[in-house]
Amino acid sequence: MVQIDGQRLLNSLRKLRTFGALDNGVVRPTYSPIDWESREWLVEQMEAAGLDAVIDGVGSVHGRSRNPGPALIIGSHTDTQPEGGWLDGAMGVMYGIEVARALHDDPATQHLAVDVASWADEEGTYGSFIGSRSFFGEFSDADLALQNADGETIAAALERLGLTSTPRALHEPERHVGYLEAHIEQGPHLEDTGKLLGVVTSIVGLRAMQITFTGEQNHAGTTPMARRKDAAAAMFKFGVRIDERLRALAGPTTVWTIGNLGVHPGGESIIPGSAWCGLQYRDTDETVLDGFEVAIRDLAVEMSAEGPVEVYAELRRAAVHPAHMDPSLRSHLEAACEATAPDAWVSMPSAAAHDAQITARHIPSAMLFIPSINGISHDFAEDSTDADIVLGCQALATATASILMA
Repeated sequence: MVQIDGQRLLNSLRKLRTFGALDNGVVRPTYSPIDWESREWLVEQMEAAGLDAVIDGVGSVHGRSRNPGPALIIGSHTDTQPEGGWLDGAMGVMYGIEVARALHDDPATQHLAVDVASWADEEGTYGSFIGSRSFFGEFSDADLALQNADGETIAAALERLGLTSTPRALHEPERHVGYLEAHIEQGPHLEDTGKLLGVVTSIVGLRAMQITFTGEQNHAGTTPMARRKDAAAAMFKFGVRIDERLRALAGPTTVWTIGNLGVHPGGESIIPGSAWCGLQYRDTDETVLDGFEVAIRDLAVEMSAEGPVEVYAELRRAAVHPAHMDPSLRSHLEAACEATAPDAWVSMPSAAAHDAQITARHIPSAMLFIPSINGISHDFAEDSTDADIVLGCQALATATASILMA
């Protein structure tokens, strides 16, 4: 069985962590100077692993095996949330590099082809899944107008980085037979059940709706309560009522969050004339997601009819559909987990979005999880034990060899 070098893996992860390190976490937003510096370092690491590496026209880093194939792609992302953890995405990329190295170093597997990808902008600094969507031809010129929070478009960012004329890497159907992604769970299930590894069955779909409330701005001291058209009060009422309705429609793994909101003009002496909130919801069942959308729109219509504030709900961005992992690749991962951690693994859905749900639309795809300490992610406190990190990479290497030698 192919053996990874656990210390080499941990050293490389800790080095990547230094690019944008802050407290226990990392701040490395897509297309930022520190993100670019880390990508240039990734090119060096991929080349040291025997891969031909480039940064493509949307900023993804691609390491291509010099072996002819068939090839597996192993990848994830190295960009972070505004306050991100050091393993989210980064671990999966470094797993890919370590697996490629381990297979290359073993005479029994050095003929196998593993390509490695660090996809650009999985975290949505500009537009979510930019790298993986581009690789499979889903990125259009219209996407170049997507902006970050500072108003910079993708087109401007690519020009700033000198990538405007750089070719975009594309999927090669005759070469790529599948995609594997390893990730921290970002939740508590593995830790709570005492399991060391998780084989993903499906990845949740995700929808985000924007709800706007239009009332009447007025003086907070002189306007009687009965005459007010308070947009903020309507928003708070909406939050309570929609929570009750969604609980009645939810499945066992459905989640929803009001994660951003605002009022205008925002003074304590002013009745807000307008307000807004974003509502995101996730499930692996498309019918549940459809039901949520109907419920949200229906409540907006009802509250508008009740008055005194007008309420409007609309999808804020294109829906991300649930993705189901490939049964054949899953079976290889399951066998590798049993060989690596007997009786200490479980099949489970992913409640977080990942590039694998983009790749799954085009090629067989599968995912492997390791535990997150206290279930924490998207926070500087995110962490996993060294032993769990090494164990997960060994399982992925075993599965990779099994798939390519089958």
